[in-house]
Amino acid sequence: MGGVGTAFYRHLPLIDLDVALTGRQNRLWREYVSHSTYDDYWKAISAREKFDRVTIPVFMMAGWYDYYTGAAFSAFQKLRQLGRELGRELGVEPDVRIVVNPANHYNLIVGDRDFGDGPHKDELHLAVRWLDHVVKGESNGVEHEPPVSIFVMGTNEWRGEHEWPPAGSLSTGYYFRSDDGSRVGKLSTEPPGDEPPSQYRYDPEDPAPTLGGNHSSPEENPEIIRVGPVDQRPLADRADVLVFTSPPLDEDLEVTGPVVVRLWASTTGRDTDFIARLIDVSEDGTAYNLTEGIIRARFRHSIWEEPSLLTPGEVYEYSLELLPTSNVFLRGHRICVHLTSSSFPMFDRNPNTGNEQGMDVELIAVDQTIYHDSRRPSHVVLPVIPQGR
Repeated sequence: MGGVGTAFYRHLPLIDLDVALTGRQNRLWREYVSHSTYDDYWKAISAREKFDRVTIPVFMMAGWYDYYTGAAFSAFQKLRQLGRELGRELGVEPDVRIVVNPANHYNLIVGDRDFGDGPHKDELHLAVRWLDHVVKGESNGVEHEPPVSIFVMGTNEWRGEHEWPPAGSLSTGYYFRSDDGSRVGKLSTEPPGDEPPSQYRYDPEDPAPTLGGNHSSPEENPEIIRVGPVDQRPLADRADVLVFTSPPLDEDLEVTGPVVVRLWASTTGRDTDFIARLIDVSEDGTAYNLTEGIIRARFRHSIWEEPSLLTPGEVYEYSLELLPTSNVFLRGHRICVHLTSSSFPMFDRNPNTGNEQGMDVELIAVDQTIYHDSRRPSHVVLPVIPQGR
């Protein structure tokens, strides 16, 4: 992929991207793109319905800036539950653990944020030590350690937890507010009243660029795509990005766990994307991205079910699952959420046509309307960890 330019990523239709790059068709690529729903092709290779077959110890390692951290925690929860059920039957509970630090898919500390001296994890050492315990039966201290080990960003410290999400976390709504419907608004724990919606135009010919983020792309072309925490202020200046920011915090606020955005929105297209990004804004204005999530509107009911196109202009409720995170917003910092419809080239541009995915050569611009009033209170739900719990 070295030296690949932006023109390559813009090639349409997406199904022919293999030919554009190599001059010939790639069978695996074409299978992936042509199976754009969770059909029998994906079911055959997915672990989704097969977790009950796992009856051995499992140790998962992930990074806050990898794309698969959400899947790792989901697997952890499922395997822990199945392990408890198996333990009741057999009198033994399989060891299931997870460790997460601010790394990317390749266990590298990436991006521009300073995480102090100890954010790294020695995966080989951790794996060998754990195997010595579960395979050889060595009493090396692993048996006394919590099953969840996480690096808390902001305070830059490691911490153990006995469950996920952490015990005592409080799901707290922070509402998107804009009294005049402008693009830049407030983030508040106070629900909105009668406020006009906020709007922007999403043009797939001019998508918002990927600026860091939680994904598995290598950084061979950093001028095109980066991974990890990167200052988001250039995106905040775009007309197709809504920005909601809290006042400066009076005290430290820890957010650890899954993050969800409840969104009421309409579009002039038959399909579109919505992207939400959680950001930590420091006192000097530097805005580091923590986590993000995307939903393709046709899959608003579930990515596991058949897609359903939109009626242009109709208001729909969406649930955007952002990847889990752990961060302390320090005193004086602000919590910020960006809402937009593209992050390119990390995600393929939604052409908004509603046509078959991956086969489209047509792109149309659409008008997006985000509602934040008393009947449609769009907001982000943050898992807040009380101090001194």
